[in-house]
Amino acid sequence: MLTSAGLTWPTGRSRRSTVEAQFGSTRADLIHAALTTGDPLADAVVDEIGEHGRDVRIALGAGLEHGLGSLTDPPAAVAALLKDAEATPDYVDDTLLDEGSRPYFTKPAAVTAISLSAGALVRSYQSPSISTVLAITGRLVDGAPRRLYETAQWLTAAMLPGSLRVGEPGYVGTLQVRILHASMRRLARTRGYDEAALGAPINQVDLARTWMDFTLTSLSAEQLMGFDITPAEQNSFYRYWWYVGHLMGVAPELVEGITNNAEARRVDDLLQTVTGPLIPESAVLTEATIASLGARLHELVNVPERVAVSGLRSLTRRIHGAGLSRELSVPRTPLTDRVLSAAVPLVAARRARLRANPEAWDRAVRTNIEAARTRAANPDGRTGYQTHATE
Repeated sequence: MLTSAGLTWPTGRSRRSTVEAQFGSTRADLIHAALTTGDPLADAVVDEIGEHGRDVRIALGAGLEHGLGSLTDPPAAVAALLKDAEATPDYVDDTLLDEGSRPYFTKPAAVTAISLSAGALVRSYQSPSISTVLAITGRLVDGAPRRLYETAQWLTAAMLPGSLRVGEPGYVGTLQVRILHASMRRLARTRGYDEAALGAPINQVDLARTWMDFTLTSLSAEQLMGFDITPAEQNSFYRYWWYVGHLMGVAPELVEGITNNAEARRVDDLLQTVTGPLIPESAVLTEATIASLGARLHELVNVPERVAVSGLRSLTRRIHGAGLSRELSVPRTPLTDRVLSAAVPLVAARRARLRANPEAWDRAVRTNIEAARTRAANPDGRTGYQTHATE
């Protein structure tokens, strides 16, 4: 349960009175606690690693792969984290684990890459807390291509059917990302991060916004490209993400219970109220991400890099709106806008025809799942989150 007892409201994240006026005092209490809370269980593990070193990392790695029950006399913080992660919420069953993420695979990998970058990652950079942490921990522009790849690698593993069971790659990777966040949180606090203004580094508001980026923002971006999903698929997808949120360390009172985009927007409005103003690093991160994906799309679908970047800028403006895009220094691309306006209805119509043929639709989904399994099985080296958790 989140609590803000004894902690002051961060001065750079709107005002409590503003939240109370729009959402009421109960929601203001919740968001106050979220702004001032990181991830106590993961933070304790990182502190334990700092105190006792490699033995804790070894125990953590073994516990992630084989479960808490495989460890003899595990370090206290590692045991607490694993106990919480393995305490499966009552909404989780085999059907959810094996089929809940199926809507994710109803579109090609290139579409997911675009919604992840131009949608999810760009919006995550709106948070001054996240952008500041990336800047002061040395993961700003130079780390953009690798950050995009690693985020995609984790997301693919987390979405694969059955992959969130204890010891499976999605479960292990999500807990490793959680430890990376805790490591960055600890490092930021040693490098001048202004907690009085921004709240805890990578706090619960930031984590919940990230959850929204991978659900609401990505789904909305894909719909704008002609790749919508049905209400039943939304329900399945959001429920699956409740469990991803549990493993990510997101407080359940912030996200659980959301079953569609409309419900998600109501919660996201609350989170956006306290996100805070953009900082210069937000625009730098946005341009670096667009450039990185432009190069990646050139490799994936043989689109000239210049054309890919123009298309991504157009999509970014569509997803985030003209006002925010202007603040993020995303330029207008009139010619590409016209091309996309003509192409999206054609894409949506083709998708509708495919969906109308259940056998062809199922075959396409299974093809996308198998392609994802192949990508997950052939990574481009170890990721940063894997290294932080085990080395």
